[in-house]
Amino acid sequence: MNYAGLLLLSISLAGCVSPRVSITGQDARAPFCKATTEQEIASLFDRWNQSLHTGDPQKVVANYAEGSVLLPTLSNKPRLTQAEKEDYFQHFLAGRPSGTIDMRVVELGCNTAVDTGLYTFTFATTGAKVSARYTYAYRWSDSQWLITSHHSSMMPEKKQD
Repeated sequence: MNYAGLLLLSISLAGCVSPRVSITGQDARAPFCKATTEQEIASLFDRWNQSLHTGDPQKVVANYAEGSVLLPTLSNKPRLTQAEKEDYFQHFLAGRPSGTIDMRVVELGCNTAVDTGLYTFTFATTGAKVSARYTYAYRWSDSQWLITSHHSSMMPEKKQD
């Protein structure tokens, strides 16, 4: 093989093993990680809570990714489809709930985040309060954070006065 052939082969092979660099200088094979903060992830609860205030189950379910899991506070049935989530929220929203965060811990990952803690719902129709534990798992999906898993369960122990 002549010198020109070896040079062409070397350049071709180098292109196969070297990183693909995008215009931004980032390796195009590396995953894009959405920059975020604990405050941004904490604000996603506010977005979800505001959707409760609309009284529209479809607006609440719009916060959930396709294929997400909802293990709701006031139902024993896991909600796996968008229709099952809408059914749950149809009943939940009848009480006109509003949630407040009592404590939280936020973990950030590459295009994922987890918000875990305690919250309290107040139902405007009855004045009842329900304290619960929660976990929201989020994934960045093109242009927004969506819930991939939401677990909520009432506190097992009654408060002692």
